[in-house]
Amino acid sequence: MIHHQLGLTDIKIPDITMGTSILGNLYQVLSQKTRLQILEEIFNCINAPVALDSAGKYGAGLALEVIGWGLKELGIPGNEVVISNKLGWLRTPLLTEEPTFEPGAWFGLEHDAAQDISYDGILRCWEQGCELLGEAYTPQMVSVHDPDEYLAKAASESERQRLFEDILSAYQSLADLKKKGQVKAIGVGAKDWTSIQAIASEVDLDWVMLANSLTIYSHPSELLAFVDKLHQKNVAVINSAVFNAGFLTGGQYFNYRKVNP
Repeated sequence: MIHHQLGLTDIKIPDITMGTSILGNLYQVLSQKTRLQILEEIFNCINAPVALDSAGKYGAGLALEVIGWGLKELGIPGNEVVISNKLGWLRTPLLTEEPTFEPGAWFGLEHDAAQDISYDGILRCWEQGCELLGEAYTPQMVSVHDPDEYLAKAASESERQRLFEDILSAYQSLADLKKKGQVKAIGVGAKDWTSIQAIASEVDLDWVMLANSLTIYSHPSELLAFVDKLHQKNVAVINSAVFNAGFLTGGQYFNYRKVNP
């Protein structure tokens, strides 16, 4: 598999970045043995460095825990993996029968997660993510996760602007981490590509991750034009959920929500 430079950074990632939401019990509960086998097979199929994309939202931090534990079990050194941790969801106590985020998609979790997007909030998410992964596997790539969901909470245009300011403050926090050399690349991951477009107009990004947006089912001309502009600016594009979260390959979930026939 060919490795490519990520934007203008010195990070090199392979053609395929492996998602890890399944390690956080997305759609089904996995045994530790199965989780370890998945990680092992990833490293059997891809020459180092392997790129793993994760987030505090995935299983309320469970995916991050499994990555840190699994890589240690497999004896994978830190320089053979590039980890992307999308920040913005903080692990919290589980006080309800199922997690409150994305109902019906996550199973067998022992924690909940809540959005925490601000200058200090993103730092809390960063610190928690590093703790869950362990010292040997510090993320090189970071981003604000689901800014579209955060903005969707606004009941008015003025409130939306205030929430957008929170997002920009979070990016200032990530920029400070990058200046200190604690991370190497800053990006964004969202389902609504227009929120990525709005952020890209205000923030210097190294990469963007589109989810459910650029698929054979949905590929609006405006999005294709935006992707062209990103390429011209040397911003890397990682296309995610290219089967609309599994639906186009026969899954029961369309864009992470179970389909009602």
